[in-house]
Amino acid sequence: MKKVTAYICMFGLFLLPGLLQAQEKELKTRIEEFVRGKKAQIGVAVIINGKETVTVNDEYKYPMMSVFKFHQALAVADYLQRNRLSLDTPIHITKEELKPDTYSPLRDKHPEGDISLSIKELLIYTLQQSDNNACDILFAHTVGVEDTDKYIRSLGIGDFAIAVNEEEMHSNPQTCYDNWSYPSAIARLFEMLLTQKLFDKPYQEFIKQTLIACETGKDRLVKPLLGTGALIGHKTGTSDRNAQGRLVGTNDAGFVLLPDGRHYTIVVLVKDSEERLSETSKMIADISEIVYQHIAGLSELK
Repeated sequence: MKKVTAYICMFGLFLLPGLLQAQEKELKTRIEEFVRGKKAQIGVAVIINGKETVTVNDEYKYPMMSVFKFHQALAVADYLQRNRLSLDTPIHITKEELKPDTYSPLRDKHPEGDISLSIKELLIYTLQQSDNNACDILFAHTVGVEDTDKYIRSLGIGDFAIAVNEEEMHSNPQTCYDNWSYPSAIARLFEMLLTQKLFDKPYQEFIKQTLIACETGKDRLVKPLLGTGALIGHKTGTSDRNAQGRLVGTNDAGFVLLPDGRHYTIVVLVKDSEERLSETSKMIADISEIVYQHIAGLSELK
């Protein structure tokens, strides 16, 4: 009887790789069928339990828009740890740093500037509300654009570039394409946040929890997960239209923690959409639903 059981277990081990490949292929096919014919270029990357990776249109460069504020947050945390500074370290903000022609809840709350906020508070503004002024203030006072790019590369992540700040993107919309990434590069970065020690726990846990409390993009990755018990931490990115009338980038990227302990990272980047913003956001929500239904429907393989 023991020999029979052993044979069954060995047979299962031989079948497992083929079964996983079939499941990956099924998910990839479903996403490919969905994106086909859409009036936009759509890139997707999904990493399931840190193992299986499914990508669609991952060979193209996509403008990250504010998704790069996640990269910035990691670089800032590294800066704080290297310099033995706490998240409560204050930064003085002048009125001149609160640019008028950009999205900024921080400026709306403190239009006259001349205030001091902690780095923690500024990161909450960037990650939860996607505040553009807070982003550039952090670039000016902690880790600059070039060093942020270098830090992410030091983690072994390539296939991306961070070359300009928010003010530069608003001054010249064409530069939005200069901050780009392949979807899989962003998915790997979120996977690292979940599964590797990048910094001491206070910094890393703060970033995770702040992403979970994200207030933007409720109609994107989050929408199909409502009421499922799944927990999502994510960062959105949203552009204006370019000279051709297309939305430069409409994005959402993050991690999903399932009630049974499994997790996956998911990135959906939509470039040059000819649709309305609401329809473009719905594309992201629909892909999120396809991925969730596929993964939630799988039995956990031991």
